[in-house]
Amino acid sequence: MPSTPRQPTADAVRRVLEAMLPDGGAPEARPVTEGGEHSTWWVGKTHVLRLATDGAMSARLRREVRLRDLVRPHVPVAVPASVAVGEWAPGLACTLDKRLPGESAEVRDVTAAGEEDLAGLLAGLRAVPVARTGPLGVPKVAPRSLESLRREAGAAALKLDADGEFEAERLEQLAARAVAQLVPQPDTVLVHHDLKGEHLTVSADGRVRGVLDWADAAIGDAAEDIAGLTIAVGARAAVRSATLAGYGPRSCLRGLWLARCDVLVRLGDRLYGSDDSPVGLLRVQLERAWEAILLELVSES
Repeated sequence: MPSTPRQPTADAVRRVLEAMLPDGGAPEARPVTEGGEHSTWWVGKTHVLRLATDGAMSARLRREVRLRDLVRPHVPVAVPASVAVGEWAPGLACTLDKRLPGESAEVRDVTAAGEEDLAGLLAGLRAVPVARTGPLGVPKVAPRSLESLRREAGAAALKLDADGEFEAERLEQLAARAVAQLVPQPDTVLVHHDLKGEHLTVSADGRVRGVLDWADAAIGDAAEDIAGLTIAVGARAAVRSATLAGYGPRSCLRGLWLARCDVLVRLGDRLYGSDDSPVGLLRVQLERAWEAILLELVSES
């Protein structure tokens, strides 16, 4: 398999669509510009084409197609379904999926009913039998060290403070005692591992209708998905959703602080390092993660 990324041309996209849709021809395709490691194209108004750009992404894409079928019966929101799966170049996988309804959570707010949808998503992922993910090749990911992440975030916070981007003293809320208490729960579950705004589709009434891009799914720390929701929909909504899903205060606070530290590190890397993420989006995510919430003291989970 190719070891370096290979980007498909418009002609290559047209050819693969002609092969996947031989009876209906190839409708207009245009590239998706919002995020993603795959080359992604809107196909007409009803489909989306995702093309892996190297061998590792191909393996993840093929695994994702199988995993989505396992997840779908357990969650109350839509999961993409493949219309056709194949290769757009030797060793490089692609999938033509039905387009899910709704718009990105980056442009539509989630309502209280949408929070219930997110709660159902978290509860559903916990219900997916872990034993059935092994044959699919879903990896197991060790929990991250919140202490190490706190140190990294602290260094970024000092730089951000000097430039007026963030008040570094706010990070002192995460004291050493709290870090010691916010250890990961012993039971690992299936986690989406990339729950950000662009991967949630939201209807006009604020309901969460679907979840995209399952390529990073893993067996691991449930707090990672709580962290993802924190930067996607805000700390308050994320904690409310996780609580509705049955997660206790410790899991909620661990997810909250993973998110808060993550956004500091990412914004710091964008402003002072090599990251090329949109700085405006990172600032919005920082604001979401650092929303004040009532659940700021560790209690029994």
